[in-house]
This record gives sequence, structure tokens and C-alpha cells, in this order.
Amino acid sequence: MGDTGRRSSVPRQEPAAMPRLALYALAVCVLAVAAAVVSFVRGSVFIGIVWVLLVGLSSNMTWYYLRRGRTRASDGSVTG
Repeated sequence: MGDTGRRSSVPRQEPAAMPRLALYALAVCVLAVAAAVVSFVRGSVFIGIVWVLLVGLSSNMTWYYLRRGRTRASDGSVTG
């Protein structure tokens, strides 16, 4: 009833979606933190250190894919 049929000529800018690989790396990071905590609580220091190293790697991957997605979104490039 209130729609007049006119549409705005200015396109809406949606926020850029988080790249899928960044989400996967973030999930691995969170799970590795939980595994490191469990390992240290159970007294397995060496396994805990391996989990902490995995946390560092996956957090760096998360930042990399986030920045890569933002630069591609700002460039307007879709492919490769």
C-alpha cells in the first residue's frame, strides 16, 4: 500500500562478506586454543606447545585471508 514503485538510483553498499577461508582458519584457531588449554591442564606440555604453534599459524592465515578479501573487494576484481 505504501510502495510507490520508485526505486533509488543509488545502489546500496553492503558490507563485504568475510571470505570463507578466513572463517575456516578462524574456526581452526579457536579449536586449537581449546585443545591447547586442555593439553596444558592435563599436563601434556609438549602437545600443548604444538597446539599453540597451530594457533599462531591459523591466526596468521585468518588475518591474511581477511586482508586479501578486503583488497580484492576494494579493487573490484572477482577472479584470481
